[in-house]
Amino acid sequence: MTVPTLKKIYLEQVVPELQKLHGYKNPHQVPTVNKIVINSRINSEADKNWVVEVVKDITTISGQKPVVTRARTSVANFKVRENMPTAAMVTLRGPNMWDFLLRLIAVTLPNIRDFRGVSRKFDGRGNYNLGIGDHTIFPEITMDPGRKNIGMDITIVTTARTDDEGRDLLRLLGMPFRAAVVREPAKPTQGGPAPVAAEAAAAPVSA
Repeated sequence: MTVPTLKKIYLEQVVPELQKLHGYKNPHQVPTVNKIVINSRINSEADKNWVVEVVKDITTISGQKPVVTRARTSVANFKVRENMPTAAMVTLRGPNMWDFLLRLIAVTLPNIRDFRGVSRKFDGRGNYNLGIGDHTIFPEITMDPGRKNIGMDITIVTTARTDDEGRDLLRLLGMPFRAAVVREPAKPTQGGPAPVAAEAAAAPVSA
């Protein structure tokens, strides 16, 4: 069985580098990507044709057909009726996960106009959430006149124990994070102390 390109990079380059950075005693301790969840909310007023289009496009993007989740109860204030479609969600694991992550990192994100990197913020448990407001950034999607954009949340779930470990994992895999901002000690001035912020000189390490 052919090993996905990004997984091969992970095994041959990322694992040894993470062992050096965090002092893991054996490769089994090194964090990895466990799964990727793509979730797209569906407007309560959307018609059946729109739901079909959302499912079709997410299938094209992810390479796997999503599951349409439905409301369990009616909520009048939000115009939600029982069994109404509320979102399309797909969970990627194995080769599909690695292939999608490679396309996201190497092709999709860098081709965004005026792209300056993605946020460095994690969820506190080593997992990363990325919001996409326009699904046409994916090269697999051809936008037809009159069609609406599809927004989605992409959650990259890792086995990292901390945000720093998760961030180093994705950084070494090639995730284009924004450069970190380093806070320098306050320097005394005539009018009192004033904090000085400087952009980190080091660029993100690409796998």
